This record gives sequence, structure tokens and C-alpha cells, in this order.
Amino acid sequence: MIGSPRLQNPLKRAKTPSLSLSTSIPPHCAQLIASAANPLHLPLPLPLPLSLDKMQSISRRLSHQSFKTSPSISSLKSLYPLSDPRYGADQSRYGSTVATKGGGPLVRKGTGGRSSVSGIVATVFGSTGFLGRYVVQQLAKMGSQVLVPFRGSEDSPRHLKLMGDLGQIVPMKYDPRDESSIKAVMAKANVVINLIGREYETRNYSFEEVNHHMAEHLAQIAKEHGGITRFIQVSCLGASPTSESRMLKAKAAAEEAVLRELPGATILRPATMIGTEDRILNTWAQFVKKYSFLPLIGDGSNKIQPVYVIDVAGAIVASLKDDGSSMGNTYELGGPDVYTVHELAELMFETIREWPRYVKLPVPIAKAISSPRDLLINKVPFPLPSPAIFNLDQIHAQSGDTVVSDKALTFADLDIAPHKLRGYPVEYLACYRKGGPQFGSTISEKVTPDPWQ
Repeated sequence: MIGSPRLQNPLKRAKTPSLSLSTSIPPHCAQLIASAANPLHLPLPLPLPLSLDKMQSISRRLSHQSFKTSPSISSLKSLYPLSDPRYGADQSRYGSTVATKGGGPLVRKGTGGRSSVSGIVATVFGSTGFLGRYVVQQLAKMGSQVLVPFRGSEDSPRHLKLMGDLGQIVPMKYDPRDESSIKAVMAKANVVINLIGREYETRNYSFEEVNHHMAEHLAQIAKEHGGITRFIQVSCLGASPTSESRMLKAKAAAEEAVLRELPGATILRPATMIGTEDRILNTWAQFVKKYSFLPLIGDGSNKIQPVYVIDVAGAIVASLKDDGSSMGNTYELGGPDVYTVHELAELMFETIREWPRYVKLPVPIAKAISSPRDLLINKVPFPLPSPAIFNLDQIHAQSGDTVVSDKALTFADLDIAPHKLRGYPVEYLACYRKGGPQFGSTISEKVTPDPWQ
């Protein structure tokens, strides 16, 4: 409007005072800076005014000054010494726990959690399987970097990436029959753990190739590598060159081959493993839900010593954390209790809260039911379904008792107390209860053989 005063931006008109090198410091601040620069508290004249240049030079001088000259820091050290196990590296949790035989500890950083560096770079073959996920979780929990070889789709190792910090779990695609891809996934590792194994054959992979030749090939490549300090071969309880089972024969041959290439390798022989993804109690419960009975091969009197899968994973990590005493040894890992097959089936029925119903099959009839798959596996142009209960090789493997031998090294030699199966380790079977997880917890829902009467 004409005649009105012109409006201007107040921000444009305002002038911000600039800080010059000659800016004065208030007297009380200068006194504090001067006292910090004079730890012996000698009488010095107070320099006023103090320029910014002078203040920066004092700061640089203090940063290079040793803390030992300060009486306040000395008194603090006397109260909380660096060797105090509550704060320093003398505590076992904060010290390096992974060592090679005859060598010093591996380099580590941090306090021992997932975001730390344990010094272990482990390649875990078979990590996408049942036992593998628990081994990866135990290694990642202590701050190890885990290389996860997989041969399936990109989704195969997806569930494992959540078990470690960012960059801790590294999936790497490989071909178990391609030597160059095996060397690639083993190139940066200092620990190799072989969990590869299968209890049935397919058209592409035989018992001998999966359970024997692959383990031998990995041991040869690890030997050529030169930087692999620990090699752990997971076998199977009952492995023997005289067994009727082809799988147990192949496992025994793999142990011999690995020790021939790497005499310092550690062999672990776990019994039948129980856990959320197991292939024994889950298989039985699914069969019972579908057919309302469970077939028992023979009379179910043969003895087994099932073990909790988390205990087996803990034993693998414990063998890495020792002083090298486990190198070259073979451990048989069985649970604290010995069950017959019938007693283990009773525990399954009790957990799913179903009335136990069995059909006892003589061994010859069970073998006759299981044989057609083995006869046709390589003669038909299409893949055959995987065997569940009627697996001919497993029938051979379970023909006798499978328990830990008397003089074998066990969990106790690794300072591990295995869990009893009854209770939490089998609670995952609650998902098979017909009325939901809480079914059967009241008197009115008590399961009887004839609930309709």
C-alpha cells in the first residue's frame, strides 16, 4: 500500500554475532581449565582473558596426557581395578574361550554376546537341517560368524539369518559335488562342522555318497586349506562297519576317512534326537492322528537312548570351547534315560493325550512292506515318496539295542548335563492334541478307551 512502511524479513535484518579467536572466556571457566591443565595444583596466575586458540591447545595437551598423573583417576583405579572379574577380561565370559591344541586363543572382541566377535568363523555343512538350526543358533549366540552353505532355493537358509547379528549369518549357495564351490564356502573359515546325513536314499543321492564320500571330501579340502583349526564330524550312535544298516556302515566309513585325513578331528555320535522338528515322535504322532493306531515293529522291546537336540548342539559348541582336549576323540551322546521303543511310544501318547493303540508287526512283514521302495528307487522315472515309519534301512538299524557303551566319552566329559525327555523337550507334541493344547487338563476331558460310553 502507498505510504505504508515497507515490511522486511526480520531474519534478513538480524545480524548474528560471529565467534572470533579473541573471544574472551568467563573467569570461572578459565579457572576450571587452568586447574585441569595443572594436575599438581601449583599456584599459577589466572590468564584472563583466555582466547579460543589457547583453550584448544590446552585441550590437545590434556588429550595426550597420561591418566596416571591424575590423583582422581588413580583413586578410581584403586576402587575398581581393571583386573576386577566383574569388569575386566579375567571373567571366563569375557575371555577368549576357543583355542586350538598347542596354540593360543583366537582373537575376540566384546563381552561374549551376539554382537561380539568370538574369533570363530565356522562353515556348517548341513546347517539347514534338523540339528543345523540349533548349532547355528548356539554359534551365533556366542558371537561367531557362521557361513551357511545351502543347495536349495534362496529361502532354505532364511530362518537362520534371524539367529545372529547383522552380517553374522552368511548364506552361500554351493554344490556338494563341485569342489570349487566347497572351497569357496570354506575359504574364510577356521572351523568346519559337518552335519550332512540322511537316513533314506533318493534317486540322486545314495547312502554311501551322502554319509561317507561327502564327509571324506570335506576332510580332504579342509586339510588342503591349511587354516582349519577344528573339524567336527557328526556321526550316528551305533555306527559300525559290521552293521546291517547301510547308513550305519557309511557313517563308520566316514569316521575312519575323516580321522585318516585329519587326526585331530572330533567325532560326535548322537543317539536318536528329539526336538520340535524331529523325525521320530512327529512321525508317530502324525500317523496316529491319521490312522488312530501306531504300528510297532517287532514287540518294541529294543532299547534306545534318545537325546534332546539342544544338548547335542551344546556338545558341539563345548568341544570348540575346550583347550583342545576333545581333538582326536570320539564322543557318544545319549540322553540320561534309556527307553524301549514301546516306552517312548507311551510317552508320545501321554503327551498328545490319546489312548494308546498299537498294531504289532513281525519284523519279516515290516521288511516286506518296506522293500518295494528300495527295489524301485532307481528303476522308475519319477521320485518316490520319502519313507516314514516303514524304512527298510531303519528297520535294520533298530534290530538291536542302540545305547551308549560303557567306556565311551559322553556328555559328562564335555561338562554338559543332558535334559530328561519327559517335560519340556516333548511339549511340542501338544499341537497334536485333538482339542487344542489345553485338552485333557480337566477331569471331564480325561481320555478313556471308549469315550462314547
